[in-house]
Amino acid sequence: MQGSFSSFSFHQEKALVRVDFNVPLDAQQQITDDTRIRAALPTIQQILSQGGAVVLMSHLGRPKEGPAPKYSLKHLVNHLQELLPGVVIKFAADCIGEEAKLLAASLQPGEVLLLENLRFYKEEEKGDVEFAKKLAQLGTVWVNDAFGTAHRAHASTAVIAQFFPAKRRLFGMLMEAEVTSAERVLHKAAKPFVAIIGGAKVSDKILIIENLLERATDIIIGGGMAYTFWKAQGKMIGSSLCEEDRLGLAADLLKKAAARGVRIHLPVDSTIADKFAADAATANCESYAIPMGWMGLDIGQKARADFKTVIASAQTILWNGPMGVFEMKPFQSGTHSIAQAVADATDKGAFSLVGGGDSVAAVNQFGFSSRISYVSTGGGALLEYFEGKILPGIAAIQQP
Repeated sequence: MQGSFSSFSFHQEKALVRVDFNVPLDAQQQITDDTRIRAALPTIQQILSQGGAVVLMSHLGRPKEGPAPKYSLKHLVNHLQELLPGVVIKFAADCIGEEAKLLAASLQPGEVLLLENLRFYKEEEKGDVEFAKKLAQLGTVWVNDAFGTAHRAHASTAVIAQFFPAKRRLFGMLMEAEVTSAERVLHKAAKPFVAIIGGAKVSDKILIIENLLERATDIIIGGGMAYTFWKAQGKMIGSSLCEEDRLGLAADLLKKAAARGVRIHLPVDSTIADKFAADAATANCESYAIPMGWMGLDIGQKARADFKTVIASAQTILWNGPMGVFEMKPFQSGTHSIAQAVADATDKGAFSLVGGGDSVAAVNQFGFSSRISYVSTGGGALLEYFEGKILPGIAAIQQP
């Protein structure tokens, strides 16, 4: 059986912690959003407070040809120091090799060592066993706290597990919270269970919708993908986004939902525009009768009211994907109204899980994140989890 983070004593241990410090940097290499770093702090602080030392490993960006200065984790050291005042933070200019070994070996309880970008080695993404073995030698216990990379079978996220006994392979506090929240929604959801699925393409969300047909009572569909569902029923969607090659699939999903008694809610009206731009002319129109030359870029006023009513009755809510092009002010009302409805339902006792980059950005931007039960840090990982896939980063910890 895997070890438990809360019951493990880190006294005199060197914890090798896989974090997701893949944060956005501006042209001056300054961090523009430190959410992922802050999310890992409770795990780091818990280990340090018990008299353990922490060796942090992460990737940053997608370096194509080995080391590249702009992807160096050294850009994060100063900010990490600000977030951990009084803690000695060291940096190894490599993630394996002599310098990393020496710095890890001399690391004292209460100190932190940040290793250089794992992806400076192609072996990381290839899941190379020898590379994983070299990383494993830098710690006495392995903690995976990087849910955002849990769907990757990389050296540091999965392959490394074999070099630690089961009781020395742990989920960090963030990973534990992610897995617990996702499990609650997927396997222990109180009904009514409302899933809100948005975004541009049906093709990106087919598997998640199919898996949710087994579990949800209601599925709200918004964003660009809604128009493929309308067209699949022979409706007029003007110049709205549509995946012509997915019309049969959309029709099939509607049939499956009807057969299982799952209510699919499409936006009855839309905010339409005469071009894809913030300064476009706009109007409100039925989603199934959009004139040519016009496109739906947000859910309309009636759809917002309809969806709010559905969400208000929910006991469990999953939200993945925006309702419109919320980055442009004229088309953000739909996503804002959904965020408001989810927050209101949560205040009344529903359990809500928001995941996926755009949905998370929306609840943060509109100031609702503190009123959501759990805001996930894992975009692709959460999506694959709800598609019913086994995530290597989770399986590696749970294997005997």
